[in-house]
Amino acid sequence: MSEQEPVLVVGATGWLGGQVVDRLLARGKKVRALVRPASDAGKLEAKGVEIARGDMLDLDSLVVAMTGTAAVISTAAGYTGKNKNADEIDTRGNANLAIAASKAGVPRFVLTSILTSDQTPGVPHFWHKKLTEDKLEELGVPFVALRPGAFFDQIARLGGDPFEKGRIIWLGSKNVPLTFILTSDLARYLAEAVDADIADGERIDLGWTRPISMREGAELASRLADKKIRVLSLPTGLLLRIGKISGKSGSRMWDMGAMAAWFETGRYVANTSRQTEVFGPAPTPEDAVARFAVGLGH
Repeated sequence: MSEQEPVLVVGATGWLGGQVVDRLLARGKKVRALVRPASDAGKLEAKGVEIARGDMLDLDSLVVAMTGTAAVISTAAGYTGKNKNADEIDTRGNANLAIAASKAGVPRFVLTSILTSDQTPGVPHFWHKKLTEDKLEELGVPFVALRPGAFFDQIARLGGDPFEKGRIIWLGSKNVPLTFILTSDLARYLAEAVDADIADGERIDLGWTRPISMREGAELASRLADKKIRVLSLPTGLLLRIGKISGKSGSRMWDMGAMAAWFETGRYVANTSRQTEVFGPAPTPEDAVARFAVGLGH
């Protein structure tokens, strides 16, 4: 990889994308960020990041942004954002990224996918990632897909700082083990994937050394905080009913309910063997929850 060519980060103004930018800069990479025309890029510019104005729904702008890059990392996800075009971003927008990467001759495309996305046609935002993987493969784009588990740090803060509030808000059963990850760890893996020894087309599961239930996660946090941290669970059936009442097939609430129902199957579990080979030993739940606490100032 030429050190003179930048790595383009799609979603650089987001929580994950911003950390990916910092990781790349720390590795001595030049960084270019795709930023929507109306978005403030001041913080990125202050770090020396090159700004490419464009939009995932504007194919031509993507081709321009990707031209002359050493790699592209996409952290974009309409589902997790507040954009009114969220569904279109996750469908047509992601397809546009694949098409643009093909047209621009991108040498490596690193996609932030989702664990078990290929098994979940009933969970829209999971399935959209699988379709993006397929599109990249169909077009012959040299890509790697990193498939992280659920973001423990983001989920655990839905109701505020859990160490201060004494609670974690969760979706569905608190007793079924599943794979979690920290955003900061995923950012490191994404940055390293740019020039890691990974074959084109590889899909790599990412997570901790073992799956844990949210109840166990709360117990780990409780020991660190030296106080009881409860789990307040929103029943899967309630989420699905609210989604149906909304009158929108595949609405955000329905999508959340479908995701919670998938979690409850016990099949949302990563095989971290390839993760360990490429990025080093997977974190233990104990280590990850402790770092999460430190990150919140505890």
